Amino acid sequence: MSESTTPRADPADELRAVALRLFAQTSYAGASLQQIADAAGYSKSSVLYHFASKEALLEAVLAPAVDTIELLLQGSIGRIADDEQRAEFVEEFIDFLLRYRLEAHIIINQGQSLSGIPTVDRAREYITRLAASFDTELPSVNHRIRLGVGLAGAAYVLATSAVDIDISDSIDEVRAALIDVVSELLVPRSAPATPNRLTV
Repeated sequence: MSESTTPRADPADELRAVALRLFAQTSYAGASLQQIADAAGYSKSSVLYHFASKEALLEAVLAPAVDTIELLLQGSIGRIADDEQRAEFVEEFIDFLLRYRLEAHIIINQGQSLSGIPTVDRAREYITRLAASFDTELPSVNHRIRLGVGLAGAAYVLATSAVDIDISDSIDEVRAALIDVVSELLVPRSAPATPNRLTV
């Protein structure tokens, strides 16, 4: 009886997965095509067969996440002002961050140094437009700051921990905690009463 062998995954998919991990761990500048090839078990010429350059590989790595950011932006229009729809949007945003932790890590932590790369510039433009939609749809500075701090905080927590911390075992717990904390931030509290000053 012959031993069955599992066919190897698509080389382009493997190379994207390895490149994503290395770009997040060591930075785009710090990860060479040779390192990516070695880590994936291919030759450098194989990498260049599938991706014309390191920049083309980065574009391919980030494109699905950036396309999803665009969908999130389009899906947010007209929903931010309504409490229930805003809560749904927050869940969608956190699900996006959980799915694309490493991509978010690259965009957030390396975005400025990667300026000029079309996919990165597109991601940064969508993030700016998303923030601008808060300004037009939310009634007060307090509301806008709360939503901005909540979403940016969730993005920062996941993006900065994405490389070092494996949260796959507790993904449901992390998701629930992020939704809970961001939702709490979205509830404006009444302004604290001005304390009485005692005069002597």
